[in-house]
Amino acid sequence: MTRSMTRRDACRLMAVTPAILSLGVDVVCGAEGAHPLDAATLKEIRDAAESAIESANRQLAADPSGVAALSKRGDALFTLGRFEEAVHDYDAMLKADPSLDASHWRRGIACFYAGRAEEGAKQFERYHSFDNVDRENGIWRFLCQTKSVGLEKARESLLKYEKDDREPFPAVFKLFAGTITEQEILEGIAAAKISEAERQSRLFYADLYIGLNHAVQDRPVEAQGALARATKNAWPRTAGYGPRWMWHVGRVHWELLEAERQRRPS
Repeated sequence: MTRSMTRRDACRLMAVTPAILSLGVDVVCGAEGAHPLDAATLKEIRDAAESAIESANRQLAADPSGVAALSKRGDALFTLGRFEEAVHDYDAMLKADPSLDASHWRRGIACFYAGRAEEGAKQFERYHSFDNVDRENGIWRFLCQTKSVGLEKARESLLKYEKDDREPFPAVFKLFAGTITEQEILEGIAAAKISEAERQSRLFYADLYIGLNHAVQDRPVEAQGALARATKNAWPRTAGYGPRWMWHVGRVHWELLEAERQRRPS
């Protein structure tokens, strides 16, 4: 997904996690519910997000339509699981600069988590007119549509791609189409003659989207397992803006699934 920079180019501690703090759900530190990240990392995430919000608030006090500040605050809010507020800031960005609309993939993802799936799907459809190569965009449109029209209809209306995309997305996209298994994807990555850094990159995205695929098909245990692997992967944390943003997506989704697990009767 190209963004304003393209996706290809951009390519109580340990008890309360950033995305589910407001839900009042504790993340148990036992085997099943142990958070994939340690206490120090969780604190770092929360502190950085809160600092970014404070900084953006100061900038917006001087310039309420400042696109950079709205973008920074929206990202920080998403990091903390405050999805509706993130969408609000992204909407304000687009009001200030409508030219950003087609490339605003982050707004589409935030809409998905804010329960605004139809809006998210439309955002990714607009993105497709901006970048018709990025299968990650097509995956997110599919994920949104599973919420609004159901799994089978979403699969029937998957976007069509003709040009090559970066690995591992050609294979990952087929997972959502139901024409390849996660085992085949992971075996392909293991067998590829690539650098270790590239292998970790591919594994991160594979685990992230394997987890999301399980999640939309109501397999929460399998989803949490894959999302935990993605969250533990060190590569995206230092690989640049886009990968780090998607690393937060995996973490946030794991936390939401953990909150649901704890709400279920034992």
